[in-house]
Amino acid sequence: MEMLILVPKITNRLHYIFELMLKDELGVDFKFTTDKDFYLSYEGAKLHYDKYPMPDEPSLYQQAASLLFEHDIADQDIKICNYKETKAIYPVFNDKSLFPFDIFAASFYIISRYEEYLPHVSDNYNRFQPQDSVLYKMEMMEKPVINLWAIDLGNEIVSRYPEITLKRKTFRFVPTYDVDAAWAYRNKGFFRITMSFIRDFIRFDKNEIKYRWDVLRKKKMDPFDTFEYQIKLQKELKIEPLYFILCGDYNTNDKNISIRNKEFQQLIKHLGDYALVGIHPSFSSYLNKNMIKEEIARLSDVLNREVTASRQHFLRLSLPSSYQILIELDITDDYTMGYASQAGFRAGYADTFKFFDLENDMKTKLNIHPFALMDGTMRDYLDLDVQESYEKAKKLIDEVKNVNGTFILLWHNETLSGEKRWEGWITLYRKILDYILN
Repeated sequence: MEMLILVPKITNRLHYIFELMLKDELGVDFKFTTDKDFYLSYEGAKLHYDKYPMPDEPSLYQQAASLLFEHDIADQDIKICNYKETKAIYPVFNDKSLFPFDIFAASFYIISRYEEYLPHVSDNYNRFQPQDSVLYKMEMMEKPVINLWAIDLGNEIVSRYPEITLKRKTFRFVPTYDVDAAWAYRNKGFFRITMSFIRDFIRFDKNEIKYRWDVLRKKKMDPFDTFEYQIKLQKELKIEPLYFILCGDYNTNDKNISIRNKEFQQLIKHLGDYALVGIHPSFSSYLNKNMIKEEIARLSDVLNREVTASRQHFLRLSLPSSYQILIELDITDDYTMGYASQAGFRAGYADTFKFFDLENDMKTKLNIHPFALMDGTMRDYLDLDVQESYEKAKKLIDEVKNVNGTFILLWHNETLSGEKRWEGWITLYRKILDYILN
């Protein structure tokens, strides 16, 4: 059954958010109309979305804010209101309204990352800071609010129109790995290896000198070389991972092995036999089309196939420019949407969605895959120990399972060394996987 939506005017923003919440989340087909007479005579399921309701009209009504009928990008008067046991934005005050807030405007504001287009103070890496997010201020960062709101919307629709059957979603898990440095000691080249030894000598770090020397003589495994363990685990648990490979030139923030190194090339090809391999654009590339283009070409040449997936190094993302560049370079799927310093849901959503370019007022072809949790977030930013990290992970997993969403985990190969600062984390990773899959 097709649901009819009465609106004062039809916009790209309307199409986008109604398609996401009704079609994608609930499986409800719909069409818009601006014709009140046609709406009143329509005998199927219908919803009126406007500033004011029609008198004596028994269909569903949601009071509308102005956001979805606008075309420009302007400061929004964001007010936080109570909703059930949580919070929401864009409060409305008509008793006939389905919800005490504009559920569609609120969802669009969050998932479009509207606030990231507005003036804000960036962090040291020129990233939008989570504490400036409305979800942070709502204390809802660790809840997939748009999924939750869509469920509430579906319940209201079925309550009024029981003939409508909602889509049944299933929980999905996607493990991902960022390969910032394939090896800790090996394949670094003569100059880098020599300088590392000199630094260790200056620090009088005898243990590090011995460890480095033993690895280089192949008496010990390189601690970052955890790839065979990963592959074994993936086969055992029947999970399909994604790898993002850093192929940029060496500098202060990009310290991977040179893409010209034959062993590194062999590793990339090996990973490509078991998993989807995407580009990990270098630190300085997030606003540099030519740089990303070159790095994609390097990876594509090694893999001998097209590269269509990406995740920015350091999670550097400037909207809309970073995504516009990826689209121009034929990247179809991006996995950057998340914060380094906070766990949870940057876009308030635990599923894949299309990027809406506010600057050009249009839905794009770029699929955004938001991740919920990163190893470095827990260890380096939140300063959690192994047990605390496990509890954090369980909470987020439960939130995603509760809405039958997609849980994307961001890990690094070095974390699975289980050594030094990552002691105990290989066990933690396995416990997290077991909790996800059981």
